[in-house]
Amino acid sequence: QVQLVESGGGLVQPGGSLRLSCAASGSFSGISGMGWFRQPPGKQRELVATITTGGSSNYAISVKGRFTISRDNAKNTVYLQMDLLKPEDTAVYYCNAHVIQDGIGALPYWGQGTQVTVSS
Repeated sequence: QVQLVESGGGLVQPGGSLRLSCAASGSFSGISGMGWFRQPPGKQRELVATITTGGSSNYAISVKGRFTISRDNAKNTVYLQMDLLKPEDTAVYYCNAHVIQDGIGALPYWGQGTQVTVSS
């Protein structure tokens, strides 16, 4: 069984920073793409950033230049450094990972979500 466990959310003032982490555990042979999504109140889930095994990253226009995605392949962990946070960044943040399991291939898994609130 594969689990993605997130940490690092919370309440922060506008202009502040937070760092989210998401660690994968369980039985698998590897992880391909990883990423972060978010769901603002009353809205649909949206892409924030993705990163390949080799470290190539992609960002939503709304966060480009403020957020940085990274990963530690040895720890099966993906991070999201969020700087210059704005109230509109308030959302539940979810990590996503395409986990490779023998005989199954790569399947997407989701974390449980962590709340990020940007408010003064």
